[in-house]
Amino acid sequence: MNEEWFISFQEKLDEHHQWPSLYVFKFIVPTGKEDAVKKLFPLNATTERLSKQGNYISITAQVMMTSSNSVIDVYRKASRIEGLIAL
Repeated sequence: MNEEWFISFQEKLDEHHQWPSLYVFKFIVPTGKEDAVKKLFPLNATTERLSKQGNYISITAQVMMTSSNSVIDVYRKASRIEGLIAL
């Protein structure tokens, strides 16, 4: 995720959401990295699903976000997690 992606994504968020809004985050990470993702949402429940072969875990969190900036902040932090795929 580079800076151009973040700018484009933020524009799309503002086009499709009125803030505050419930936003669904979905990530896939290698097994063992799930705690790093869950730390992004310390006050929110997450759901997890292990891949068939057990190599990856998908993590979903529904969070009330105040603005597109707050969503982008989560994605910026998430992009530091090795092996993470944002959906």
